[in-house]
Amino acid sequence: MSDFNTIVQTVAVYLVPVLFAISMPEVVRAHVARYFGDTTAFNEGRLSLNPLRYIDPFGTVILPLLLYFTIQVPFGYAKSVPVDYNRLRNPKKQMGWVAFAGPGSNFVMGFAWTIAYILLSVLPPTELGTFLGKMAGAGITVNAAMFVFNMIPIPPMAGGIIMVGILPVALARPYANLQRYGMYVFGALVLLMYLGVLDGALMASIKFVVGIFVMLASPLTFLLG
Repeated sequence: MSDFNTIVQTVAVYLVPVLFAISMPEVVRAHVARYFGDTTAFNEGRLSLNPLRYIDPFGTVILPLLLYFTIQVPFGYAKSVPVDYNRLRNPKKQMGWVAFAGPGSNFVMGFAWTIAYILLSVLPPTELGTFLGKMAGAGITVNAAMFVFNMIPIPPMAGGIIMVGILPVALARPYANLQRYGMYVFGALVLLMYLGVLDGALMASIKFVVGIFVMLASPLTFLLG
């Protein structure tokens, strides 16, 4: 029974942070693509701020839970918003910005959760406050993990698409072709994390990003201290 209670409590704490950490990057990416000229998501009615519309049963629910209870780093994916890079006004230059919009939004959300955590820490202790503090802590970790994972410079990860935009055309085209093996790449990365091969680099990177959140929020910490 205690194990079941632990699972329920964990799901309650991580539910909101995971939903937004996985779904909001898709929303932001679609809006940035629209700004640069690609209206595909808008034309298909896929621009919505409702995170429930982006839930993928495996990628948004099962995978994050599985990873949390194995490597303690929950991340996953949502139903992808369609983006046609060829419809951008300057595909080679702007595709990197569209790709970065996803993990960039995770960075912003992670910083926002850090602010929430600091504010909650100075309030009188209550049961609700403790729960919200745990949720804010989860939001920090989840968004830092999503940022790090998506910035891995291999297509179809955002970091890989950014690399395609940066590399000279002669190198960018063959590098972009790796995207056709996207599911295999994603699966291989998850497997390597599950086996612990990437644990050291992954955790060090996540801690580094969390450290940036804390540094950026240090003026607030100073004022409240």
